[in-house]
Amino acid sequence: MVGLVPGQVQEVILSTLEQLPGYRVVRVLGVVSASAVLAKHIGKDIVAFVRNLMGGEVKEYTEMLAEARELALRRLAEKAREMGANAVLGLRLSTSAISQYAAEVLAYGTAVVVEPA
Repeated sequence: MVGLVPGQVQEVILSTLEQLPGYRVVRVLGVVSASAVLAKHIGKDIVAFVRNLMGGEVKEYTEMLAEARELALRRLAEKAREMGANAVLGLRLSTSAISQYAAEVLAYGTAVVVEPA
């Protein structure tokens, strides 16, 4: 996965790869991580509960996790940029239940400075 986080003065490349084709790592800044914990409001939880009883995709939770993932990735890019990085390599995502009604998405990787090879 290679992705750019747009809308900033300096974009940060996010990649699940250990090396970035076409670039070389000139400085390793260290581990960077960020998380987001989200919960749905009670109305959507009730709808999700009913869907769960009937079977099928629970779209309310799919949307919640997608939102949490995007937020965690934005925060990760911001932290990497604050460290002076222009890329995060070895990006990984982890999800865990915080409570019955909330989930955390953790994003982590290695903040680096890369330049075109």
